[in-house]
Amino acid sequence: MAASSPSTPLVVREDSYVTLHYRISLASGEGAGGVFVDTFTGRPATLQLGLGQWAPGMEAALVGHGEGESFSFTLAPAQAYGDRNPELIQRVTLAMLREHAGDETFEPGDLVEFAAPNGGRYSGVFKEQGDDYALFDFNHPLAGSALKVDVSILGVM
Repeated sequence: MAASSPSTPLVVREDSYVTLHYRISLASGEGAGGVFVDTFTGRPATLQLGLGQWAPGMEAALVGHGEGESFSFTLAPAQAYGDRNPELIQRVTLAMLREHAGDETFEPGDLVEFAAPNGGRYSGVFKEQGDDYALFDFNHPLAGSALKVDVSILGVM
C-alpha cells in the first residue's frame, strides 16, 4: 500500500467557489481610507467566480491563490468598478419617483431601487430633490475609487 502524501491546498480557478473573509477599503476617491465592507468580524462570504459577483479585476486577483492563504491587493478604479461616469448622474421626475417608491421620502445618500423595462432591478443613490425632480447617481458606489482588498481564503471548491 502506498504511503499517502500530504494533501496540497486547493487553488482558486476562474470558475471556483471560494469561501473567504474579505475587507474592501477605499484606497482613493471620496471616502478614502474608509471600509466599504468587512466580513472578518462576522460570517465569511462564498463567491462563485465568473458570475459577476465581484468586479472581474477583483476575481482575477484571487486566481492562483490557495486555501488557507491570506493576502492583500490594491486595484486602480479601471480594474475594480471603473471610473465615475457623469452621464449616470440623472434627474428623475418626481412622478416617476413616486411610481417606483410611493410616497417615501429620501435623504441624500439613500440607495433607491428601480424596476428596469426588462424586469430587472437597478439602484441609484439619491443626491437631492428639486421642485419637480430628484437627482440620482447610478454609478456603482465604488466607481472612481482605487480599492484595497484584504483576503483570507478559507475554502476552495
